[in-house]
Amino acid sequence: MSAEYTQEFWDDRYRQHAARIWSGNPNRQLVAAAEDLPPGRALDVGCGEGADAVWLAARGWTVLGIDVSEVALSRARAHAGEYEGTIADRLRWRQVDLLASPELPGGQDLVSVQFMHLPDPDRSRIFRQLAALVGVGGTLLIVGHDPSDRHAGVGRPPHAEVFYTPEQLAALLDDSWDIRACESRPRTQRTADGHDVPIRDAVLQAVRLR
Repeated sequence: MSAEYTQEFWDDRYRQHAARIWSGNPNRQLVAAAEDLPPGRALDVGCGEGADAVWLAARGWTVLGIDVSEVALSRARAHAGEYEGTIADRLRWRQVDLLASPELPGGQDLVSVQFMHLPDPDRSRIFRQLAALVGVGGTLLIVGHDPSDRHAGVGRPPHAEVFYTPEQLAALLDDSWDIRACESRPRTQRTADGHDVPIRDAVLQAVRLR
């Protein structure tokens, strides 16, 4: 197993930054997919510093945020602690190594996987396992860096095999799913030298029918 997928790697990466690595804002594709969904039970996979989970909890969702990094989870707890009210009561955090095929709760109304990049066959196996956690009527949302982003001049994983297209994601699902979105969505990202460049997110959104 490559060191890039271990707890030690991600703990070290987070420790290298005294402040948060990510923006603290929810991922835009999650907002687009979930802003009109009725709140229920959500699994935030690779929750990082907790922005997505906190956004969902603020909208009434009961959320389990999982990540391989304990350092990230400690920051997620601190981020949640910045909010008053009952958000903390709707949030749970758990350190999870998905490569170890852990037991996770099923019957989820939303499973959100944002920018988790692994090579096959582990990627397909894990994504299928996560899809199986969605209950009938629930939503699966997987978002990744589109393969075209490798040439966009923005920071991306160095290995081509960890990228995937929306069509590859859709191929993991059977006919018990209604695919609501399977597309590469354009947006812009600012580079280190301050320029906005066009990039794309690979987006799969699907609802379990049975």
